[in-house]
Amino acid sequence: MDLLRKKSVEQLASESTPLKRTMKTFDLTMLGIGAIIGTGIFVLTGKGALTAGPALSVSFLLAAICCGFAGLCYAEFASMAPVSGSAYSYSYLAFGELIAFVIGWDLILEYALQAATVSAGWSGYFNKMLAEFGLHLPVELTAAYGTTPGVTTYFNLPGFVIVLLVTWVLSVGINQTKRVNDVMVLIKLAIIVLFIACTIWYVNPANWKPFSPYGIYTFQPGSTQPMGIVPAASIVFFSFIGFDAVSSSAEETVNPNKTLPRGILYSLAVSTVLYIVMTLIMTGIVKYDQFAQFVEAPVAGVILATGMNWLAFVVNLGALVGMTTVMLVQLYGQSRICYAMSRDGLFPKFFGEVHPKYHTPFKGTWFFGILTALAGGLININTLFELVNIGTLSAFIIVSAGILWMRKTQPDAHRGFRAPGVPSTPICSIIFCLILIAGLNWETWLRFAVWFAIGLAVYFLYSMKRSKLNPNNASESGTQQVES
Repeated sequence: MDLLRKKSVEQLASESTPLKRTMKTFDLTMLGIGAIIGTGIFVLTGKGALTAGPALSVSFLLAAICCGFAGLCYAEFASMAPVSGSAYSYSYLAFGELIAFVIGWDLILEYALQAATVSAGWSGYFNKMLAEFGLHLPVELTAAYGTTPGVTTYFNLPGFVIVLLVTWVLSVGINQTKRVNDVMVLIKLAIIVLFIACTIWYVNPANWKPFSPYGIYTFQPGSTQPMGIVPAASIVFFSFIGFDAVSSSAEETVNPNKTLPRGILYSLAVSTVLYIVMTLIMTGIVKYDQFAQFVEAPVAGVILATGMNWLAFVVNLGALVGMTTVMLVQLYGQSRICYAMSRDGLFPKFFGEVHPKYHTPFKGTWFFGILTALAGGLININTLFELVNIGTLSAFIIVSAGILWMRKTQPDAHRGFRAPGVPSTPICSIIFCLILIAGLNWETWLRFAVWFAIGLAVYFLYSMKRSKLNPNNASESGTQQVES
């Protein structure tokens, strides 16, 4: 029983794919920005400001540095093995099947929970926009059960519907997906630039004092949640999740050796600058401790403080568009990882079947799309977003460690892009990830351990026997050689 059987670079590179190669650098950059800019600005800045004060901009920078180091590692792996599967495929290459399965299992949870969480935020902004036109959905259908204290709700209908619409776009073809995403990202960026241009004149530098009221890391009396720059970075790290989904598009990318690294790094750079500028402006207009009044819609609260009510509608539109692109990229990444795991025999063939007309993993896309829509509609998952963070940080650690291992064991393997500063770069990535994990609470660790245990059970009871690298399945998978 070889739990660490590996794929070679040659095996990964030679795998044929029925997916269509149409994505270019611009599309990948838009895909990354679409995933990154959304919930972070329109939702998490409120909780982040209460946790770190004006130093929230430093928290965003800390999270961005962590993602930047990890992004360089992802870029190198993407240029070595331009295949679907992201961290799952890279782990298969570096550490073997068991680690790869665990990371794939981890990423499935990450992408589904983030898309479901974002659908809840999307629903809140959608209901506010309807109210501006005098329209109101039955309150029972505006949120999952027990989401709003003192209000009886049963089902998040808007969140459910938007996830299904996004799933439909993803299922009918990559050309349609990239066009929809490109247009929505450009609209979102235009609205953010408009917000910055209109509100920067209302900044009062006195609101930035004290700049870091809670320091780097501290506990307030009577609170179970840590406060300060590092805990806030652990929260807003959620904002940057998604750039790793860019590497899932490898088999639908033109010249992936060059375009994948560029798309990953360009999207990170643009998003980081916008996040820092936005948080400085927002905490400069509204004192950090006042964000408690509008923690669910912080950007709207800042606009009300300026008196420019006309801008509120535009920003609400930007929030809807921004969060839609986040869901689109997350569900896209999830479907491609399931496709890769199915192709390797670790998941049922159902998830790897490609539609002959649309050239997408049609059934798998709809399967997880419906599950995610139901999760967002029925479950109060706002308390679980930190579980997404710990899952992603774990994947970053594995990918970064993989670069160290591959540089040592396969130094001469072809690399279209080489991460600079190795071994310092992956080591820094691992250290920053561990720092952010330390900022999460113990409930998050417990939930992650439960999901991890379920994944191990699935692997040993199903996936290990059906793996294409299992010698007993050699007749099905051809004469694949297992790297020892």
